[in-house]
Amino acid sequence: MRILHFYKTYIPDPPGGIAQVINQLARGTALHGHAVDVLSLSRDTAEESIEFEDHTAYRARLDFEVASTGFSFSVIGKFAALARAADVIHYHFPWPFLDVVHFATRVSKPTVLTYHSDILRQRTLLKLYRPLMMRFLASVDRIVATSPNYLATSDVLDKFREKTDVIPIGIDRSTYPEPSSERLAHWRRRFGDRFFLFVGVLRYYKGLHILLDAIHGTGLPVVIVGSGPVEQELRKHAARLNLANVHFLGILPEEDKVALIKLCFAFVFPSHLRSEAFGVSLLEGAMFGKPLISSEIGTGTTFVNVHGETGIVVPPNDPDAFRRAMIFLVENPTDARRMGENAERRYERLFRGDQMVSRHIELYHRLLTDPPRDQESRLRSIATR
Repeated sequence: MRILHFYKTYIPDPPGGIAQVINQLARGTALHGHAVDVLSLSRDTAEESIEFEDHTAYRARLDFEVASTGFSFSVIGKFAALARAADVIHYHFPWPFLDVVHFATRVSKPTVLTYHSDILRQRTLLKLYRPLMMRFLASVDRIVATSPNYLATSDVLDKFREKTDVIPIGIDRSTYPEPSSERLAHWRRRFGDRFFLFVGVLRYYKGLHILLDAIHGTGLPVVIVGSGPVEQELRKHAARLNLANVHFLGILPEEDKVALIKLCFAFVFPSHLRSEAFGVSLLEGAMFGKPLISSEIGTGTTFVNVHGETGIVVPPNDPDAFRRAMIFLVENPTDARRMGENAERRYERLFRGDQMVSRHIELYHRLLTDPPRDQESRLRSIATR
């Protein structure tokens, strides 16, 4: 079986959570003997294809962006060629240009779409895009929601419940490097082992301004790993608050990231908007047995972090509540240790990469066993939506 994943970005460009998920799926599916291709856009197309150990990544030139949506003239032909060779096409939503490519190439292969997030920020453009979006979602054969929380709270997914499967995101610990004793010693000398850690792309919905407000006046040490569009704004905010206890490290090699996760006291994830649909790095904290602090935003973050069991869940956009949660863990190390152990057990039970991969392979086989309807029949139900 050959699977084609299609999304706007992929490794080796700076990864976000969706690119990490695709990578986990690609590597895991290949381990089961299936062929996997990934097609994405990139500003750097010196290499049009990159051969990984177990799958191939193809890149089309990113020509321009509008409202965070990448467009490419060349990707349409590349997608059509790769789609002809594929048995199953796996889309990753949201990316409005994806819809255009899907219809322009008149895809007739079985299609799966992972619904990673609602579109929330571009409300005006969403009104224009919505008819195309609904037509696209109606046209795919199966939709995957990454948590029962998101399925229960998404107005869009509610319209497609009859063809939606819930398959939680999973990650494979064996794909993470084991940090050397030298790297661990380096970071321990710099930060000790009582710091709070955030890892992720620095975007508007990550709520890091809330975290900065929360630690103001506390002396609680926070390490921030990652870069992104709001990094300079956050650095200026930290300077205004005279925060000597926050450390921006930028993007680090995986070995250093893992070393910091292993050393940290707790993992903080202050995302305050539904654009944060799951939180892969929050899951990484759980995998390494760390107590978690996150906000209740009705998405997969609270599927990963269960209040009182694996960590603490606070109201969104509430620096005082976030501060109290951090202080509670510091003052109650026994509870913090118990929550970290529970987080790791919950990861083992629900979020291992092999579980996610196996369920996707089962879904692919179901689609191949039950051939999809032709595109016209898939679209007849749109009038009722």
